[in-house]
Amino acid sequence: MSEKQSSEKLRNIIKDSISNQKRKTVTVLSSLLAVQDSLHYIPDEAVEEISIHCKVTINDVWSVASFYTNFRFTPPGEKTLDVCWGPSCHINGAQKLIRQAHDELDIKGEGESRDNKVTLRYSTCLGACAQSPVFAIDHKMYGKLNKSKVTNIIEKLKK
Repeated sequence: MSEKQSSEKLRNIIKDSISNQKRKTVTVLSSLLAVQDSLHYIPDEAVEEISIHCKVTINDVWSVASFYTNFRFTPPGEKTLDVCWGPSCHINGAQKLIRQAHDELDIKGEGESRDNKVTLRYSTCLGACAQSPVFAIDHKMYGKLNKSKVTNIIEKLKK
């Protein structure tokens, strides 16, 4: 697929996401949410298309998008690894396991692995305190973690 076709396909996905909202009133925020739900990030083309659809400037769209920390502007990895560092997980050794995940994935903090297979994110609580320490892969929980369990999780992610 050529770059032009790829860009056109992306714009069609974005336009569909914006125009197929179930809301009576379509806003910049609702459009950003619709695109992120569809693509899992907000590409530059989405900012342009939302600007056109909502009849506002590109700066207006960016001001809303950049205000909320939940929006991401780069494509995520194929899998998402959420690592909990909340109080229960912290007390039960999560910090060592998070450092282990950083080392094994070669990621310095939150972000994507070099091969773009994994996005690592920090979470203040994954809601499974009784199972702490806890990680989640694409929302599937893994609890009562230890060094060997984390190694197994990382090996699964790398495949």
